[in-house]
Amino acid sequence: MLNILLVEDDQNISKLMQAVLEQANYHPIPAFSAEEALDVLDRLSVDLIVLDVMLPGMDGFEFAKELRDHRMEIPILMVTALGEMSDMAKGFTQGADDYMTKPINEEEFVLRIKALLRRAKISTDHLVEVGQTTLNYDEFSVAWADEKITLPKKEFLLLFKLISYPDKIFTRRQLIDDIWSLESETDERSVDVHVNRIRDRLKSNGDFELVTVRGLGYKVVTKS
Repeated sequence: MLNILLVEDDQNISKLMQAVLEQANYHPIPAFSAEEALDVLDRLSVDLIVLDVMLPGMDGFEFAKELRDHRMEIPILMVTALGEMSDMAKGFTQGADDYMTKPINEEEFVLRIKALLRRAKISTDHLVEVGQTTLNYDEFSVAWADEKITLPKKEFLLLFKLISYPDKIFTRRQLIDDIWSLESETDERSVDVHVNRIRDRLKSNGDFELVTVRGLGYKVVTKS
């Protein structure tokens, strides 16, 4: 069960969010100030932080910046009553990965957390090997046999996602939410275009195949 650090000073809102997270099979760890949250981070492994902005003492903006200044790359979902574009921009500038305004939609809340956790996996697993093929996240490169190519970012992230979960089917919508983000207006046909480009670039690779699952989406099938 993944640990979600919930930094929210309003106890009623915290209890509601804890219940939503538990229902989604996450383990919420409540903290009611940035100072308490830092103490939790010293003691426990945390997979994601849900962070209120209006906290006593150090506010959420300062807390996020503190973590990023110390190179802590834990995904941060900032949740706040501050809904102005300038507040959102400040949140992202200080290190938030996503931003929601209160009152939250519970279903959207869980979807955003799932998307952030998926992206975090892509970001932390820098190498994936399939047969004789190696995908290097730091270079956006794919190497096999005597060949090595660098893919455009979206194509690489799409391939990296699929190849990290062989035989698992991802819908086009899931891939858009994960690679292009929840707020993207990308058309599902764009996923098809990217997949076709990847197939064309890697047509000489025999270690895996990008398979279309009719009516659903895509998966990678390994041949080794």
